[in-house]
Amino acid sequence: KLNLWRQSTYYQIKQHSCKNPLTLNHHSPERLLIELRIEHADLDALADKAAHEPSIDELLLRRLKKRRLQVRDRIARLEAALIPPEPA
Repeated sequence: KLNLWRQSTYYQIKQHSCKNPLTLNHHSPERLLIELRIEHADLDALADKAAHEPSIDELLLRRLKKRRLQVRDRIARLEAALIPPEPA
């Protein structure tokens, strides 16, 4: 899992085109957005894998899905804050 996370981290940072990702502040909103997208993708993969297991704990699956929705909501709020409103 850690290796998959590292690969997805590299991919997400590589895809970020606004700024040079290596010079991003560790506490910048852009970096947080990348980290949240990575976490969401990881949770999505875990939930999909868990759903196909024959002896899955339903409570664990519900918790994974709830956390994934919370992360998705944080991503949406952060994107809304970062994207300037269009003039009317």
